[in-house]
Amino acid sequence: MIGQMIADSGQLCIGYAKRLMTGVTQEQFARFAVVGDTVIESNHPAFILGHLSLYPCQVLEQVGANTSAVKPSEKYDALFSKHAKCLDDPNGTLYPPMEEVVEKFFSSHGAAIEALLNADDAVFSTPNPTEHLREKFSTVGSLHGFYLSGHMMLHIGQFSAWRRAMGLGPA
Repeated sequence: MIGQMIADSGQLCIGYAKRLMTGVTQEQFARFAVVGDTVIESNHPAFILGHLSLYPCQVLEQVGANTSAVKPSEKYDALFSKHAKCLDDPNGTLYPPMEEVVEKFFSSHGAAIEALLNADDAVFSTPNPTEHLREKFSTVGSLHGFYLSGHMMLHIGQFSAWRRAMGLGPA
């Protein structure tokens, strides 16, 4: 039951991310938006989806599921961690191709949702093993609720604003 509640929010976010990808090209994917003569240094879709693709591994691990299919590479950790800086990539050489990042985002979140749906409710009341977030999210359930809801929607909102600045309109 608890896994279903968390998964429902995750599925909503994933559906919104899919709509936001409509009309985005490889050439735009890792670029800062430009409005007139102003470059907007805000997260672009490559960074957003790459960053979000790091978290499903933690969800799988913390509910006791196999992480091998979604474990981020060292390259992804370096490019997309919470400590990484989003960079404009006009030559398309800093970030992986759009197809790869998008596939990792959707496949890793699909695996996390499946794991949540199959997890025993008891796992969600266990203490949050992520020490630096334990004060804010005391249990595995509250942490995963954040990862698949608030955290995702915060970054998906950045994607929505980027689309509008790029002239792609709402999704």
